[in-house]
Amino acid sequence: MRLHKLTLTAFGPFGATQEVDFDALSTAGIFLLHGPTGAGKTSVLDAVCYGLYGAVPGARQSPGTSLRSDHAPVDRPTEVRLELTVGGRRLEVTRRPAQPRPKKRGGGFTTEKAQSWLREYDAEHGWKALSRSHQEIGEEIGGLLGMSRDQFCQVVLLPQGDFARFLRADAEARGKLLGRLFDTRRFAAVEDRLAELRRAAEARVRAGDEQILALAQRIAQAAGPAAEETPLPEERPGEPGLAEGVLQWAAAARSGARERLDIARCVLTEAEERTTAAGHALEAERELARLQQRYEETRRRAAGLEDRRAERDRCHEQLARARKADLVAPALDLRDEAERAHRAAVGALERSRAGLPAELAEAGFEQLADRERGLRVELGALDAARRAERRSREIDAERDGLERQTRSDEELIQEAAEWLAGWDTTHRTLREAVETAQDAATRAEQLAGRLDPARRRLEAARRRDALGAQEETTAAALTRARERAVDAHERWLALREQRLRGIAAELAGQLVAGVACTVCGSDEHPEPARAEAGHVDRATEEEALAAHQRADRARAEAESELGVLRERLAAARAQAAAPDDGTDATGPARRDSASVAELRAVVDRLTRDHTDAHRLAAGTHAAREALAAAEREHLGRLDDRQQAERRAAARTSHREALDREQHALQAELLKARGACATVAEHAELLERRAGLLADAAEALRAEQDAAERLKEADGRLADAAFRAGFDTPQAAAARLLGDTAQRELQRRIDTWQTEAATIADRLAEEDARSAAARAPAKPEEAQVAYDLASKALRDSASAHAAAQERSAELVRLSRRAEDEVRALGPLRQEHESVARLAGLTAGTSVDNERKMRLEAYVLAARLEQVAAAATVRLQRMSSGRYTLVHSDERSGARRAGLGLHVVDSWTGRERDTATLSGGETFFASLALALGLADVVTDEAGGVRLDTLFIDEGFGSLDDQTLDEVLDVLDSLRERDRSVGIVSHVADLRRRIPAQLEVVKERHGSAVVHRAGGTLSG
Repeated sequence: MRLHKLTLTAFGPFGATQEVDFDALSTAGIFLLHGPTGAGKTSVLDAVCYGLYGAVPGARQSPGTSLRSDHAPVDRPTEVRLELTVGGRRLEVTRRPAQPRPKKRGGGFTTEKAQSWLREYDAEHGWKALSRSHQEIGEEIGGLLGMSRDQFCQVVLLPQGDFARFLRADAEARGKLLGRLFDTRRFAAVEDRLAELRRAAEARVRAGDEQILALAQRIAQAAGPAAEETPLPEERPGEPGLAEGVLQWAAAARSGARERLDIARCVLTEAEERTTAAGHALEAERELARLQQRYEETRRRAAGLEDRRAERDRCHEQLARARKADLVAPALDLRDEAERAHRAAVGALERSRAGLPAELAEAGFEQLADRERGLRVELGALDAARRAERRSREIDAERDGLERQTRSDEELIQEAAEWLAGWDTTHRTLREAVETAQDAATRAEQLAGRLDPARRRLEAARRRDALGAQEETTAAALTRARERAVDAHERWLALREQRLRGIAAELAGQLVAGVACTVCGSDEHPEPARAEAGHVDRATEEEALAAHQRADRARAEAESELGVLRERLAAARAQAAAPDDGTDATGPARRDSASVAELRAVVDRLTRDHTDAHRLAAGTHAAREALAAAEREHLGRLDDRQQAERRAAARTSHREALDREQHALQAELLKARGACATVAEHAELLERRAGLLADAAEALRAEQDAAERLKEADGRLADAAFRAGFDTPQAAAARLLGDTAQRELQRRIDTWQTEAATIADRLAEEDARSAAARAPAKPEEAQVAYDLASKALRDSASAHAAAQERSAELVRLSRRAEDEVRALGPLRQEHESVARLAGLTAGTSVDNERKMRLEAYVLAARLEQVAAAATVRLQRMSSGRYTLVHSDERSGARRAGLGLHVVDSWTGRERDTATLSGGETFFASLALALGLADVVTDEAGGVRLDTLFIDEGFGSLDDQTLDEVLDVLDSLRERDRSVGIVSHVADLRRRIPAQLEVVKERHGSAVVHRAGGTLSG
């Protein structure tokens, strides 16, 4: 990596833009970065780190600090641009931190987000943009450099005092620094991961043992009394031997349960045999009792059946007579039906004769039929008269319709004449309304074009008046802010001058006996300066500076607010004075000073005129529609009047034809009506008389037929009764029974016969007769014996089932325990392996003799490489006297691995680095830093570091040692490196011609390039 150019703007103490040309400085190989205390030498290095990583070194990146220069004006953004070559690519990185900036609208400030740009130089196309993403730029730069920000700050920006502390630090402090540089977090992660795996494996083994113990408790519950013979294993979860002890205990419990199952099986078999015998005896007694009871019941039923024999004979005789009477029943039904028909026919005949004339009351069938036929002939002759009468009514209806049409047409003609008389006036009025609405629409458009500019001018005039008052208030506030800013600035300058006069006493107050001075580098302080009365300390100056900055920011904000306000006021005045369409009522002469009241009056007048014109223009469409409707109505009324006149002429000829037809029909109808009012009434009278005659003739014939059928039915009934054995038909009717009564008699007879057959069969049963001859049965005693045997069987079966279930459950749980033990075997082996490896990497295992953690072991190897690389330069700086060596011995109770000793070739003894003097400590630290840079560079993938910076410490060296150190630094050019030395030592300005001086000024620091006595920058 080689730096080319660094550009700073408003960064740290640099208020303006400063450029650092590293190409010019690196020509000599070594260049000096010097300047007074607080000028900003370290800020140059911070800017390099910020340009690469977007952050300054960790010690100066504390929360609440800002990278922005307090000397920069508010409109100048803070920016760092770094141009470098890394990995064979020439890049340019530009970064801006998050910073406040003035708001674009209104007063005050807003925070602008951080921004980054990355460009690459191409020989053919020049600079081309690569990215503007913080993350992408960070990944690109980090990948090319191959090191983190902490590594870069330790390797490239060799910090003042850090490596001196590293030499004197204990193993833990060295481990933290080396861990950051070499990024050994992965080894620490391995230790944590192995410890986590060990805990997880231990938890799984313990969980498996607890599961096995839980199964053992369930086995004890399932085994019952058998588990009491052997106690559970005493091992706890996680202890070895627990699984084997549980399996042995479970096998003993299963053996005892099987013995109890065999005993229960024998007891159950014996109880089943006793229960079977008792059951057979109970069934035999029950069967004997049943047969004896059956025989006794059969004898009782036989006696009762004999008592009902007489009733059975009566039912049999009654049923036989009823079945003979059934043979006469059809004839009886036929005779009853004939009698009912005859009575109905006689009643109908009497009713029909009541409506006949007296001369026909006793007339026969032929006479009545002749009279009916005569009336039918007369009725047929009236059909033509009916048609004539209907036509006469139709003619009357047509004549009434013609009269109504005549009256309607006359009214239409009269109404059309009246409407047409005023048509010219109506047409002219509608045309004038359309023209008026069109003129109003044109005027409304003109007024709308003038109204909007007038309203804008009114609103601008209101803003103009409000902003004018606000401008006066803001101008007064700005004057006060300027006065306060000047007072604060003068107070700060006065305090600063006062503090600078006594700065020597302030620096003397920081001196510590035996510690090198930060200004001259000497560790002896014979005459430190003393503070005078009224001395201003740094806190007082900083407080005054903060007050000055606050006052200056308040002044800048007030100026910005007033500027924005005046811009808005000018815009409002211009808009208020803007002309409209040339008809402004205020006039051109008074347009610039027109008041709000005058402009409001103009707007109100234009608004009223526009409203009136718009209201009239809104009726344009309605007026056009009204005119079109009136013209259509005019044409329609003319056509209606012509049509009405034509219809009146046609009705006159039609009415004359109807009058002639009506006169001919009246003569024909007068003859056909007779004494009736209409032909229909005459026809209805004839129809009614013919119907009465037809009904009477039909009723007479039906009565004669019914009398003949009744006589025939009487003869058939008498013959049927004689053949059935009855003396008269009345006797046969008295013996008739219905179907229900006959079925009931038959049921009684069948029931008696069935009962008699059943009793005969049961009395003939041999086993029932034999049982009746034996002694009475005793089933209750047999039941008691059977119940006792059954209870004993249930108890035995329950005990056997419990023993069988207990044995099966023990087998199932034992198999499950064996499965758990088998499954736990690999977990236990894994736990043993992981625990052994975790203890080894954590340094707690007996196999780890030096008790070194894995990360410490890796860092020890890196430290050994660093010590070897540092020794090469340390021997040159110390004229071959000192050699750095790595030590892995333990110190007290601390772990070994990160010790660092120095071997003094003059004495041949090895001693701790803390025994070195101030100067020896410096060049030993410098050798260690350079060696560490080489090792970290190789660790980062061999990225070339062509630019290095060494910050302070040269003041503690004598002239000879300083020459040797500079020779070592000068030898770095052999590897094409350039080294920048940050120091206050005046002798270095004489020895190193290429210089970058940081000059401290009141308005911000500046950089000056010096090369071989020339000045630039």
